Amino acid sequence: MQNTRLPKNTIIVAALLCFVASYFPLKASALPKPVGDTILLADPTIFADKGMYYLYGTGGRNGFMVYQSADLKTWTGPIGKRDGYALTKGDSYGTQGFWAPQIFKQGGKYYMAYTANEHIAIAESDSPLGPFTQKELKPISGPGKQIDPFIFKDTNGDLYMYHVRLQKGNRIFMARLKANLSDIDTTTTKECLHAELPWENTAKTDWPVSEGPTVLKHGKLYYLLYSVNDFRNIDYAVGYATSASPMGPWKKAEDGPIISRQNTGANGTGHGDVFTGPDGKLYYVLHTHHSNTKVGERKTAVIAIKFDKSKPAKIVVDKSTFRYLEAQK
Repeated sequence: MQNTRLPKNTIIVAALLCFVASYFPLKASALPKPVGDTILLADPTIFADKGMYYLYGTGGRNGFMVYQSADLKTWTGPIGKRDGYALTKGDSYGTQGFWAPQIFKQGGKYYMAYTANEHIAIAESDSPLGPFTQKELKPISGPGKQIDPFIFKDTNGDLYMYHVRLQKGNRIFMARLKANLSDIDTTTTKECLHAELPWENTAKTDWPVSEGPTVLKHGKLYYLLYSVNDFRNIDYAVGYATSASPMGPWKKAEDGPIISRQNTGANGTGHGDVFTGPDGKLYYVLHTHHSNTKVGERKTAVIAIKFDKSKPAKIVVDKSTFRYLEAQK
């Protein structure tokens, strides 16, 4: 190959461009693009508000992007207030590892519970599109590393945060959340469950994984959906446990997993959230591996779930409804 020396002014311009690109936030046009039309967000959540659906997830290196849809079929975005982002690094706690957001509405305000730097933080906004900010940039209380928050409001108004502690594996814990959503009450922290069944640790690793908790109430029973196995494992899958109290103890369902590669046809299915669609049905939004040979970038999908007529009711899945979410070009 011939050795060609660049002019000095060309080198200076290139250096300036590199500086600008590294200093200023990414514009929407520079955000990760779907392959084809498929949205590429892991650990997704869908939040419904005033007839509109908002999709968030892991995937933006500077925070959390948001997509919007009126019918769950046609998605536009990223459309967050900060150049496509609903939460941007610098507006709230964290410098890296922005994972697993959840949106919660309380007292006319919107709150985002999320993971950054392997800690949990809560930011607030006047809009689902953001910007989500903190007056004081800080994580919630707790020992060690904590990830994957989920806020649950009981029928009596009590608030709880379910989350994962990195403690001899990824283990799901819960604690009461203060009424102003400023922090958890650490004196109420309890372990909910961890991966121990054969299908929950198919790799037989010394660091078993249970994560991505979602809690909902049906009748007088509480249901905790969770994902197990490392997300890179093709057997990443979803099960659930039940309890008569939001604080447990929790009993795992005997028919787990309820969502896996066996009934979706896709590897690495899990870590999502439950929401009600415009048809009044329950859906679970989740991620899958990019393909049968590649883990990332993970793809976003939904599948319909429901409670059957058993006593107590079981969560069942309609595998025919599994589909990927697509963004408009």
